[in-house]
Amino acid sequence: MQEQELIPHLFRTEYSKITAVLCKHFGLAQLAIAEDIASDTFLTAAQTWPIKGVPLQPVAWLYSVAKNKAKNYLQRNNLFENKIVPQLKNNTPDLEGPGIDLSEQNISDSQLQMMFAICHPAIPAEAQVGLALRVLCGFGIEEIADAFLTSRETINKRLFRAKEKLRQEQVQIEFPGAVEITKRLDNVLTTLYLLFNEGYYSESQNSIVREDLCLEAMRLTYLLIENEKTNLPSVNALLSLMCFHASRLEARKDNNGEIVLYQEQDETRWNQELIAKGVDFLRRASGGDTVSKYHIEASIAYWHTQKRDTHEKWENILQLYNRLLQLEYSPIAALNRTFALAKANTTNDKTQAIMEAEKMALTNHHLYHALLGELYTGTDNAKAIAHLQKALALTKTTAGKNMLSKKIVDLEEKNSC
Repeated sequence: MQEQELIPHLFRTEYSKITAVLCKHFGLAQLAIAEDIASDTFLTAAQTWPIKGVPLQPVAWLYSVAKNKAKNYLQRNNLFENKIVPQLKNNTPDLEGPGIDLSEQNISDSQLQMMFAICHPAIPAEAQVGLALRVLCGFGIEEIADAFLTSRETINKRLFRAKEKLRQEQVQIEFPGAVEITKRLDNVLTTLYLLFNEGYYSESQNSIVREDLCLEAMRLTYLLIENEKTNLPSVNALLSLMCFHASRLEARKDNNGEIVLYQEQDETRWNQELIAKGVDFLRRASGGDTVSKYHIEASIAYWHTQKRDTHEKWENILQLYNRLLQLEYSPIAALNRTFALAKANTTNDKTQAIMEAEKMALTNHHLYHALLGELYTGTDNAKAIAHLQKALALTKTTAGKNMLSKKIVDLEEKNSC
């Protein structure tokens, strides 16, 4: 990894770990302080490394700096001495002793406990997810706004109110009991699902795929599986889904960083080890009595790892989308279903799929126009070009724009012949 990419990469992987441990050490009421110290640690790295060079063990260097900054804060801050220490009483750490514990085990425990603390039922679901994306995943405000299709101002207000609610409710960073786990788990999984999707279908960066986000989501999900209290069918189903999608990450980009559509991917570049892991986690997920949306989406993703373009494959995908939409409707899932409907049609007639897609009228979404562009291709190329041009105008990423531009040029050339 090049030097200029190292600090952003480490911020994505280590910021949340440092924040979780510091927050567990200080108490959740001091979340802002934990975030400030973690951020200041990376600022120090950004100022120091270009001059003195990257240390041999950059992660250990970050942890050491974070510990020192935390210790300095505790020693000089009157607020801590006068207000926090009396509240913590015998739980107050010995500042001259072991201090901040950034061991691998404590990081894992802290992040797992932080997941459930943030997903406390006193906080609205959207605020829970937004706060988790910020604190646990290191998302920027703009990235969170993109994920929720809203403004920076809205997200800032939402996060401020969520932090205040955590402080008022005196929520502790601790592992909840069985009943609380059940209440909060859905939002924990939603957060991890959104994190993975932000990496897999990135729209807040010029990169079409952000592997670091996908891998971080998988790492955090695996923390849940490692703990016997959260090693539940829905968690295994989510990790299965992630494994199947991640298996095709390398094939989704060409050597120039441009997106490669599914039907054009080189299946020899698919990661067979991850596909096997996905199958294993899906098998483990079958042990419960409830089928979650993650079970169905994982099954759909499994069929996408079977490259052969058969009627059986697309008919299975179509039926799975039908079940998914009955369980939890989503416009994107509905769009994907219409594509599967077209592929499952044995006469290659796209008329029904086009009619069902157009009924949704998602005219402000680039995926809607991209799908119609695909469906009209070969049937009415003029309409296909018109929809692809609308998709191009609505797409945010450079890679996405390049892919659509290429399709438009190819179709225009065919029309001119």
